[in-house]
Amino acid sequence: MTAKIDFKKTVDAYQAPRGRFRIVDVPDMRYLMIDGHGDPNTSPTFTAAVEALYPVAYKLKFASKRDLGRDYVVPPLEGLWWAEDTAAFTTSRDKSRWSWTLLLMVPDWIDTALVDAAVEQAGARNRPARLDDIRLETLSEGRCVQTLHVGSFDDEAAVLADLHDEFIPAQGLRMTGKHHEIYLSDFRRVAPEKQRTILRQPVLAEATPSKPG
Repeated sequence: MTAKIDFKKTVDAYQAPRGRFRIVDVPDMRYLMIDGHGDPNTSPTFTAAVEALYPVAYKLKFASKRDLGRDYVVPPLEGLWWAEDTAAFTTSRDKSRWSWTLLLMVPDWIDTALVDAAVEQAGARNRPARLDDIRLETLSEGRCVQTLHVGSFDDEAAVLADLHDEFIPAQGLRMTGKHHEIYLSDFRRVAPEKQRTILRQPVLAEATPSKPG
């Protein structure tokens, strides 16, 4: 019987403590990706993105088990989020100004031919509206700071403010890249107060001034 891999348990980058920040080096990872803009609660393109990603992800899982003898749990949905003004996340929470990329991780043993076949199969019947917008791409984040947030998405603001304004500068780091969320709970089914979300921020070391010669 094929052992089923659960990346949430085997990949260190999916581990985050609640109530404190952890610095972690995230390896390059490949994802199915799809982009959008606007409030995820009201944007039809957000819902359509989710509806396009999952059929492809499950086709890949079944093909991996059938053709390669390697079974796994479909990884959690993830999202990259950004705005021209970071206060749109931590202060105003103006979601209409948010841009996003939704992600589903693809195991490293799956090649592009299998991904292309899964996309084609997902479109054979009841073709998702945004299927053609999906791409396979590698995300390189490197050093990151992350924590586990339990509660509604709107309660993230205070945690992010602490992360951005207190913890990261205190470690001699600065933010780079995009705010990253990993949805360990299915937000379509889990009550907001019980949602478990990893909040991740890529960082770089602050450059130290050179000493006079």
